[in-house]
Amino acid sequence: MTITKLLIANRGEIACRVIKTAKKMGIATVAVYSDADREALHVRMADDAVHIGASPAKDSYLLADKIIAACKATGAQAVHPGYGFLSENASFSAALEAEGIIFVGPGPKAIEAMGDKITSKKLAAEAGVSTVPGHMGLIDDAEHAVTISKSIGYPVMIKASAGGGGKGMRIAWNDADAREGFERSKSEAASSFGDDRIFIEKFVTEPRHIEIQLIADAHGNAIYLNERECSIQRRNQKVIEEAPSPFLDEATRKAMGEQSVALAQAVGYRSAGTVEFIVDKDRNFYFLEMNTRLQVEHPVTEMITGLDLVELMIRVANGEKLPLTQDQVLRNGWAIESRLYAEDPYRNFLPSTGRLTRYRPPAESVSDDLVVRNDTGVFEGGEISTFYDPMIAKLCTWAPTREAAVDAMAVALDSFEVEGVGNNLPFLSTVMEQDRFREGRLTTGYIAEEFPEGFSGAELSDEHHFDIVAAAAMLMARRDHRRMGGETESRWHVQVGDKAETVVLHQNGPDIVVDAEWRSEAVRVTWQPGDTLARLDWSGGRHAVLKVDPTTSGFRVRYRGADLKVLVLRPHIAKYLTHMPVKVPPDMSKYLLCPMPGQVVRIDVKEGDVVEDGQTLAIVEAMKMENVLKAEKRARVKTVHVVPGAVLAVDQVMLEFEAV
Repeated sequence: MTITKLLIANRGEIACRVIKTAKKMGIATVAVYSDADREALHVRMADDAVHIGASPAKDSYLLADKIIAACKATGAQAVHPGYGFLSENASFSAALEAEGIIFVGPGPKAIEAMGDKITSKKLAAEAGVSTVPGHMGLIDDAEHAVTISKSIGYPVMIKASAGGGGKGMRIAWNDADAREGFERSKSEAASSFGDDRIFIEKFVTEPRHIEIQLIADAHGNAIYLNERECSIQRRNQKVIEEAPSPFLDEATRKAMGEQSVALAQAVGYRSAGTVEFIVDKDRNFYFLEMNTRLQVEHPVTEMITGLDLVELMIRVANGEKLPLTQDQVLRNGWAIESRLYAEDPYRNFLPSTGRLTRYRPPAESVSDDLVVRNDTGVFEGGEISTFYDPMIAKLCTWAPTREAAVDAMAVALDSFEVEGVGNNLPFLSTVMEQDRFREGRLTTGYIAEEFPEGFSGAELSDEHHFDIVAAAAMLMARRDHRRMGGETESRWHVQVGDKAETVVLHQNGPDIVVDAEWRSEAVRVTWQPGDTLARLDWSGGRHAVLKVDPTTSGFRVRYRGADLKVLVLRPHIAKYLTHMPVKVPPDMSKYLLCPMPGQVVRIDVKEGDVVEDGQTLAIVEAMKMENVLKAEKRARVKTVHVVPGAVLAVDQVMLEFEAV
């Protein structure tokens, strides 16, 4: 059967991504949608769309019978599952097969074998794949988890057998962590996957997360398409990925690739798949799991190989042979992917929901020395809901070298405008500027190690500080409609935080010479009042893009991870600043505030209880992740303002404390 109509059993950016390739191949597309996604971008893009249920995934995107019914109603001969939801559900694949509908993915036996982490590790060992020491059997209860953890040796990783996407995973460093980690992982696994089985394995210190992309057909051919470095993670969820890895040598790459192919062939695998490894500082690598689906981070592989993985998946599902051999796989240049999430980095990356009042990604482009790509499933005016993953977009850049790809990503992030929901743009920008990242010294503990106290904004280099000061002065000059010409100069008092300086601007033909107290340089600025982006082209060839919003006496400037209020005044006015009153924010230290929109799972204290530093107070679930809220100091609970099951807004008061 030749696929002429494809149903995408997913939503968001991956549904949009699959639709793009299907259209390129001349294949008609069918979208499915829930109540919450009635106006979603993937629904607009598809040729046809079918409503399949209520907003919660369990009432829509996880209902195999609704997907099959939609196929029959629209005449779709095949289903692409994307990632998440039913993409690694063996019974769904089997049900489609029984109905004569093509599943664009591996067969049910391969999904079942590789989808269960316990079974997959046993099969990997049998296939000669290097594996991590651990306990692959079932675990009875929390105390059994402690016993197993002790026998393996701390630290250990507690994982849901059917897990994925960072859910149902905890690191335990001691007995107490093992008990709580087991309970939380088991609870998250049950709610996210309907399977609460847990296993435990050794946690490798200083680890890198490196994965091998492979593709196999139904004719016995399988090849690997190089690797991806996915070490920068938060709560076991990947944040920044790149291809290739800055750490692997050719021998290690070859060994990992060949072992991945051997595992795929051992289970009769077909379609795209990814074998994930933990790699230690000596390049020893250990099998983690196999993802029997398209990965979120697949674009970076496409950008260095020139292949369209979705197209290859569809062709394999059509019964075609792979169009290339292992020797023909390219590795050209370097690609970086940044996952843009609706989460507040200043609140420990807690989920954020709401309407995208502004969504302006950088322009996509393709040239011999730069590619900018943005995979997304949202639009300006659309809503980020509480029902699904908080991803907004995947921003990717490619360049001939890693340094150039990182530089391109830094500019692209600065050019990305998102308003209406909290987002991690400033955090992503900050990472791009860190020496450790630029040197490729990565581990899965990168975020915890580099931001031990959480994220509070970037520390700007002198060069980037100068960019902000210069831009603020030039923009204020234009905002005041003061044209500079000839020898006319414009003088400004610019204050960033507690640092103030005088900046003098001189017109020099099409350029403006910026004289600060410690630096002088010529620049061309592209900005007019009302613009939200300002571009600076410095005489030395350096470029900068800053997000700017006018304030009463200056601008809010966001640049390279910093979010700053910049005061810009005429010097004769600035001398009166010392007489201005300073507004002091209210003291909220006696309250526990809900850090994100979510639902109260439980309250662990009652009025009158004395709590200690670090004691668990409550658990709030947001986007299928359970967030444990703990006491920051010793105090007595004066009032409990919420009950389990309550749906809370961000900063809603949950508990009130008083001194002991």
